[in-house]
Amino acid sequence: MKNNDCIEVDLHDPLKKFFGFTKFKGLQEQVIRSVVNNKDTFAIMPTGGGKSLCYQLPALMKEGTAIVVSPLIALMKNQVDAIRGISSEIGIAHVLNSSLNKTETAQVKNDILNGITKLLYVAPESLSKKDTISFFKSVKISFLAVDEAHCISEWGHDFRPEYRNLRVILEQFKQSIPIIALTATATPKVQEDIMKNLGISKAQVFKASFNRPNLYYEVRTKTNQVDSDIIRFVKQHSGKSGIIYCLSRKRVEELAQTLQVNGINALPYHAGLDAKSRVSHQDQFLKDDCDIIVATIAFGMGIDKPDVRFVIHHDIPKSIESYYQETGRAGRDGGEGHCLAFYAYKDIEKLEKFMSGKPLAEQEIGMALLADMVAYAETSISRRKFILHYFGEDFDNETGEGGDLDDNMRFPKEQVEAQDALVLLLKAVVETKEIYKSKELVKTLLGEMNAVIQSHKTNTLSVFGSGAEKESHFWMALIRQALVAGYLIKEIEAYGLIRITARGKAFLDKPESFMMTEDHKFEGQEKVQILPTKSHVVLDKTLMQLLVSLRKQVAQANEVPPYAVFQENSLEEMCLKYPISLEELVNINGVGEGKAKRYGDQFLNLINRYVEENEIFRPDDLVVKSTGINSALKLYLIQSIDRKLPLEDIAAAKGMSMEKLVSEMETIVFAGTRLNIDYYLEDLFDEDQLEELYGYFIKSDSDSISEATAAFDGDYEEEELRLYRLKFMSEIAN
Repeated sequence: MKNNDCIEVDLHDPLKKFFGFTKFKGLQEQVIRSVVNNKDTFAIMPTGGGKSLCYQLPALMKEGTAIVVSPLIALMKNQVDAIRGISSEIGIAHVLNSSLNKTETAQVKNDILNGITKLLYVAPESLSKKDTISFFKSVKISFLAVDEAHCISEWGHDFRPEYRNLRVILEQFKQSIPIIALTATATPKVQEDIMKNLGISKAQVFKASFNRPNLYYEVRTKTNQVDSDIIRFVKQHSGKSGIIYCLSRKRVEELAQTLQVNGINALPYHAGLDAKSRVSHQDQFLKDDCDIIVATIAFGMGIDKPDVRFVIHHDIPKSIESYYQETGRAGRDGGEGHCLAFYAYKDIEKLEKFMSGKPLAEQEIGMALLADMVAYAETSISRRKFILHYFGEDFDNETGEGGDLDDNMRFPKEQVEAQDALVLLLKAVVETKEIYKSKELVKTLLGEMNAVIQSHKTNTLSVFGSGAEKESHFWMALIRQALVAGYLIKEIEAYGLIRITARGKAFLDKPESFMMTEDHKFEGQEKVQILPTKSHVVLDKTLMQLLVSLRKQVAQANEVPPYAVFQENSLEEMCLKYPISLEELVNINGVGEGKAKRYGDQFLNLINRYVEENEIFRPDDLVVKSTGINSALKLYLIQSIDRKLPLEDIAAAKGMSMEKLVSEMETIVFAGTRLNIDYYLEDLFDEDQLEELYGYFIKSDSDSISEATAAFDGDYEEEELRLYRLKFMSEIAN
């Protein structure tokens, strides 16, 4: 497309006439002026920046029909409805896709031919059909708008191969058609990819700041209490709208149910729901009939709800682009927006496994994007600065808007002088001739061998092992901070190779002070429980002593070992949550209805008295009700054992290991339900062994398997002891 000089056109009158607005937002006016003047245009505007108007207004002003390529049918429908709402002509905007019948398709084409339709929304697949191409040869096309243009790039977070054919399709129209490409997320690499593929290398580029100054960014450790943590957060923001993102449909359904039974007005949204349910749930959320949407990434693109007050990521996304896009749905009205992500490295490992079956190039890209996401989660520098650096934008926390709005800035970690360490790092990059990614660089500094390092004979260099006194975590943090500070650069094209910049070389020539903070460590923290005001679990030791004493009395009265009444971890949870009703007691791990009915009254009476006498503030939000999601599995296991099916067959039928099956059976038995597995144990133990095992467990103060293994000096396997314990607990405790 040939770019002409700009012709001055009044844009404010049409803006007022069509949309009722008196002024433009951000870069809108400049972008629209470029499109009106038939120039190829590339607009990079953050979510909530008003991208849609950038092609809607020019389309209404210009002769002919504007074609808008969009990836989502729901998004198209919303926009068509909005445009029809400002015109007396229903045909002013149409959707053209495979869902239309022949009559509807004919009506769309007729409206275009008669000059009624100004905006036509199409999916790229529909555009590529021969009869569609043939039709567009005969009509005036004002311009092509490519919405969500990052879909073109393999480096984008939502790559769609069919988007890459748009240029080829356009050439078949035999018209000179200007192009406007729009996206809310584009790294320099993705930007380059889009312009090259669409053939608009000389386009006018408008790039708004990616800073969303009203958003607060926070990352917390993801523990096995993550549902409790989310419920607590949502209840603290009661009555406010929020979106919770999960990676799998199953987790969406489970979490939505958990929220519902805990009195939170939540609905699920994912591609597996039928279309009617999806539309209904989306509408309820938009109309404030529902507070929380629990969703996969299928939800949100093009959804304009200005007052979303928080976005929670139950699972870390696959890329920073995705994260930015999804968090960008919070606080579009400029008000409060809390972006909370739960992070555990084991989730990253899962995502890596998902990628293992893909082509190698795709794996490399996926891994590079994921590594940046890990870096964001673990960094201890300003999260806002980190995100903006990723999108090629400099940010100064002292002067920039929202500079203190993240957990790292509010609760900063101590800084240490890292001048010498940075010198070592930069030397390592130079001496290894810039051929390594972060991982290999760290191994070089630590003096650790692998096949790649060996093949390049890096172990012969002076830098090999020069940083061995520091941990790998330190070096990884330094690399990330050196990248943000501009001493190093990551070559995206080369899947993340680290290279030194001119600034880095200047630092080597004349080193100066460099303060760094070590990254957060998330490994091995999965079992830590986070409480509202504490960073670690603090038991009520006085109550614990009282409960242990009562348990002993109850055990003696029933002639069973104390652990057969309630296990220690159940008592510990009681000391955290102070259950005072049967319903609350049932939801304590390892209790269940059976034990609650049998032993519960005495324990509830004690806790009630204790709470009243000591004026205990009970953390109600920690009492998370169960959804009964696993009730189907529980029923299947009970029925299968009643039918005396071999345990191996039961495990195989449910695709579980024996270890997993035994764990599920323990959950059932420890909660007070009997399981009779005598039929299975008859083949496992003789009578003398059964008697020996009974004698041990009835006299033991603990049901610990490791203690039992030690007591029998390894005569029994761990699995054998766990299976006998199931029999013992079923008969004695239940």
